[in-house]
Amino acid sequence: MTASTETRPATAPAYPLRRFARRPRPARQPRAGSALVLSLILVCQLMVVLDATIVNIALPDIRADLGFSAAGLSWVVNAYTLTFGGLLLLGARAGDILGRRRVFLAGIALFTAASLAGGFAQSAGELLAARAVQGVGGALASPTALALLMTMFTGSRERTRAIGLYTAVSIGGAAIGLVAGGMLSEWASWRWVLFVNVPIGIVLLVAALPSLPDTPGLRGRFDVAGALTSTLGMAALVYGFVHAASDGWSDPMTLAAFGSGIALLLGFVVTEARVESPITPLRLFADRVRATAYVARLLLVAGMMGMFFFLTQFLHTVLGYSDLRTGFAFLPMPIAVFAASQLSARVLVERVGGRRLMLVGLVLSTIGMIWLTQLSADSGYGALLGPLAVFATGNGLAFVPLTSAALEGVAPQDSGAASGLVNVMQQVGGSLGLAVLVTVFGAASTDEQGELPAGLSPHEAATRVFVHGADTAFWMAAVFLAGTLALVAFAMRPKAQARHAG
Repeated sequence: MTASTETRPATAPAYPLRRFARRPRPARQPRAGSALVLSLILVCQLMVVLDATIVNIALPDIRADLGFSAAGLSWVVNAYTLTFGGLLLLGARAGDILGRRRVFLAGIALFTAASLAGGFAQSAGELLAARAVQGVGGALASPTALALLMTMFTGSRERTRAIGLYTAVSIGGAAIGLVAGGMLSEWASWRWVLFVNVPIGIVLLVAALPSLPDTPGLRGRFDVAGALTSTLGMAALVYGFVHAASDGWSDPMTLAAFGSGIALLLGFVVTEARVESPITPLRLFADRVRATAYVARLLLVAGMMGMFFFLTQFLHTVLGYSDLRTGFAFLPMPIAVFAASQLSARVLVERVGGRRLMLVGLVLSTIGMIWLTQLSADSGYGALLGPLAVFATGNGLAFVPLTSAALEGVAPQDSGAASGLVNVMQQVGGSLGLAVLVTVFGAASTDEQGELPAGLSPHEAATRVFVHGADTAFWMAAVFLAGTLALVAFAMRPKAQARHAG
């Protein structure tokens, strides 16, 4: 057997580490306390993911209390999105270099402190600053948590089950955020959508200090150029997507953001190809199955996050639901996601195979999204249950093998970077999907306004325009999902999977 990289084991380093790595330690197998560690990782991921949506239902109350303008209100969400999405790669690599336990604890502490400050905010500027710092804490904690999961669970079956739980939390967390946001804003105050993180964060810190394994950090110089170009490039792209959703794709600021983002990311690629210890090793993209899993995740989340946005408005404006009732209307989705992801992780992955399970799940998700395009102004909540259940089941089945494919065969020193990329694709996919779907919605709504029959009341006219625009946006989301299905079907061919497994 030769010493080429193709014949190395999946966990073998792709390059020498002697110049900047500490003495290697054997991988830790799950211990008696591994269930506690997994629980800490899952709670961290849930807290970080749901914070992107938990404020949505509370936005009207925040606007009235702190005096936000209609345009400025979107930045309550975007301030978190920008810092979280832009700093994920930096947070992931910081865990590799400084030690994942240390970075995880720092991220949770920062997130908790920012949540407390945001809950006490007395002005719009104070709240936006707190939301931005929350994003920084989330960017440190989230990829480090997934890397710790990969370190703790090295056995195939144990890792698949752990990834199944992690996937259920990552997908269902957005819907849980809507439910929790409705409950807290209805029963207490909008401030509790932030305060709720404080006791959770304190418990995480107290439990994590003696429980989390202390992974060794890599020695050597930090990739400053890579960190700056990736962070600023990702932030510029996320800002471009956010700005396009509110001001259009042809707006000068949108074009400038995209141009800057692309230029910075091209500089990032050039930098990573040259430096000795890159923040994101380009060899992670050399495997076709893994690279396909990254892109597929982006497209799948792009369709999913836009669906949340328009269904929330449908429940509010068309069905007239309160905050609390709107939140509970999404409850069937995380339940279906959790059930399907556990079935996928514990039974179906081994019996059916990852690629086949992804295809089945993506077909169901696409069917569910197409079903949503049939909503009308006369539709009730019952018309939502079927497509929501089908869509959530499909996502639960597909995301487990999709996450495994993105992390399989990654060398231990690269697990933080690979975990960061998984989160980056999810974050950018959500921003991309929302921007595209809002743009499609706006164009369709404008066209519908010119075709309204005479004699409609203002409420009837507004409802009809909204439903037509939302249905068109759901069709665009279905295109994202169909693209994901085609990508998995043709790029993750059995031959490629066999070579990857070998």
